Amino acid sequence: MTSLGHTLRELRRRSFTGREEEVAAFRDALGAPGVIFVHGLGGVGKTALLDVFADLAAEKGFDAVRVDARHLTLGQGAPPVLPGDVPAVLLIDTYELLESVDDWIRDHYLSALPASCLVVIAGRRAPGPRWRTDPAWRTLTRVIALGNLSPEEGRAYLCAQDVPGEMHDRLLTISRGHPLTLSMMADAVRRGATPRSLSDQPDTVSALLALIIDEVPSARHRTALEVCALVAVTTEDLLRAMADGDAAELFAWLRTQPFIDESPYGLYPHDVVRDAITADLRWRSPARYAELYRRKFAVFHELVRATADERERLEMLVLTVVLNGARSPLAAFASLPPTMRAYADQLHDRDRPAIVAMTADRQGRDQAELAAYWMNRRPEAFRVFRTETGEPLGYGACLDLTEADLGVDPGADAMWAYTSKYGAPRSGERVRAWRFFLDRDHGQRPSRSLTLFVAWQMLDNLLVGDDAAWSFVGAFEDAELWAPAMESLGFWAAAEAEYTVGESRFPVFAHDWRRTGVAGLADRLHARQIGAPTPPAGEVLGEAVLSEPEFTDAVRSALRSLHTPELLRSNPLLTSRVVRQHGRAGRAPTETLRDLLDEAVATLTPESGVVIDRTFLRPAGAQERVADSLHLSFNTYRRHRDKAIAQLTELLWERETGSRRA
Repeated sequence: MTSLGHTLRELRRRSFTGREEEVAAFRDALGAPGVIFVHGLGGVGKTALLDVFADLAAEKGFDAVRVDARHLTLGQGAPPVLPGDVPAVLLIDTYELLESVDDWIRDHYLSALPASCLVVIAGRRAPGPRWRTDPAWRTLTRVIALGNLSPEEGRAYLCAQDVPGEMHDRLLTISRGHPLTLSMMADAVRRGATPRSLSDQPDTVSALLALIIDEVPSARHRTALEVCALVAVTTEDLLRAMADGDAAELFAWLRTQPFIDESPYGLYPHDVVRDAITADLRWRSPARYAELYRRKFAVFHELVRATADERERLEMLVLTVVLNGARSPLAAFASLPPTMRAYADQLHDRDRPAIVAMTADRQGRDQAELAAYWMNRRPEAFRVFRTETGEPLGYGACLDLTEADLGVDPGADAMWAYTSKYGAPRSGERVRAWRFFLDRDHGQRPSRSLTLFVAWQMLDNLLVGDDAAWSFVGAFEDAELWAPAMESLGFWAAAEAEYTVGESRFPVFAHDWRRTGVAGLADRLHARQIGAPTPPAGEVLGEAVLSEPEFTDAVRSALRSLHTPELLRSNPLLTSRVVRQHGRAGRAPTETLRDLLDEAVATLTPESGVVIDRTFLRPAGAQERVADSLHLSFNTYRRHRDKAIAQLTELLWERETGSRRA
């Protein structure tokens, strides 16, 4: 009579897909002494693979002996003694539980096994250093890092589970090919659910985390996990800034976790673990998730600003762009590939013929002539994207436009005309124009060059100075693809600035930094991340950009109405860049303006500061009384007052425009 266990084994074997290389390696190893050490994330299919190995061994006449460390009590008579007269395969599962006696197992137990015995070890962690440094064990041991299923293997599994074909791509995206997650998603479908993300299945997330992650020692360790899931890579410095206090212990603990990998840039979790931790945090504590996400942006911004080398900065942005892109619902970002050691470099004279040639080939001779024109006029605006060996892959250019540049390039002319209509740059302010992008082999389709170009744009946005008025992106040809991505970053479609070169039509996306600065951009990204509504980016065009005379009048009006709230609330300064940048969470704009004036007055000369303080900030009565308190005639007092107001206004204007006057 067939046993229930036999039936279960048959059903599991029918569900098993893929792993052809691992199975072939096991077949080749049968009959010879040695160790196959399989390691991988919890739920990746190690036990299922050992089941297949055991069946194959039995089919070939070997005695397959299974040992699961969860059911093993170490002591006299354990683990099992194998007979020397029967060809055998020993399969040890859940080996991470035996790591404390790893030396004894390797040097005593395994060494005493029959010479013909093949040993298969499966655990979450890779073999320890002694396996690799001992020449004898290194020769006898083959290490297999078991990863997720490939898309083809995942589809085969879903077909075997009778999951409708139209759901395959979605489930593979959610699970990232992780076998246990894929199995749970298939089960959810059988129960009538239609998963769109891990967040849709909190019970699945909870089960995954329980199976993949061992006990978390403390709340601070849980915070370290959450930080590691939210950022591209985790360093000890970043962890210290995000988790507060000494991070050395937390970082060391993270390094020991089997689901955490190391890179030259820091630690990062396996994709499915990252997704599960993030989904669990969003479901369990939305406020905590929002707080960590906001802090992440601020800390990352500071780390970027503290990094001097442009190439290092760009590498930080590339990691973030690729990670966030892989999880983005926006097609333009989701398709960005890793750069595979490609990098951005300054333009060299030897690059010019290649750039002109690729531009003529992809975008026509007119565009190529304009690229040559700008390379001569603004060579510092160009970046060449190179392979590891220095070969040009593609290029991009971000121009600082001035009125002197007009009349040659239709793109530059169109963008400048847009500023004239909606907020011309004030004295000393810059207009940034992303005018060219191209990859030699892929044009404007996904490529390493495109990833570098997008990362470069993100870096420029993070580091934009107070002297920036506008940034335009007019380098892409596919408006339908890029409009949603640009909108998510606070850039709106500037239809009036679209332009044509040759047969190519270029849409233009615009952002006015005077109306929405980096902090406002961070607020927008934060709101989108937590699912809060965001207004259309172009709505800010309704806010005025003050000219210098208008700004001067607004400062004078603010001083006069500081103690009349209903008048102060309508002051145009409240939407100015200098006030917005000074703002803090929880402070009303009128309070921010008062704080700003207090701090600015404190930097004036003592004579000017006391006049402003007693006249406006903390008025000592009528101005005649103020003059008496300062022992000045009223006419002399008025001259001092007007001079002080002029000094204050000039100081605030310099901060507003990022300019410094001689």
